[in-house]
Amino acid sequence: MTISVKVFGAIPPCAKCKEVEKIANKVAQKFPGQVEVSKYAAISEEGRKYSILFTPTVLLNNRIIATGKVISESELEKEIKKELEVQ
Repeated sequence: MTISVKVFGAIPPCAKCKEVEKIANKVAQKFPGQVEVSKYAAISEEGRKYSILFTPTVLLNNRIIATGKVISESELEKEIKKELEVQ
């Protein structure tokens, strides 16, 4: 099963949004074939679905794990490992 990481950001992307997307992609590379990263505009159908109010926001398997801040690589990696154990 693939873990879904959704990154919601502003359009045009702010520095924090760009940083979070970079971190998400970097961490995903540590889990080849297990983590899929997708990027969305906070003001979009997908953003409304999750009631995104602050950027950047990161969802892991449709659960918000960070909002309005840059999540650290180690924090995201820890959350992904936790999710992998559950599956």
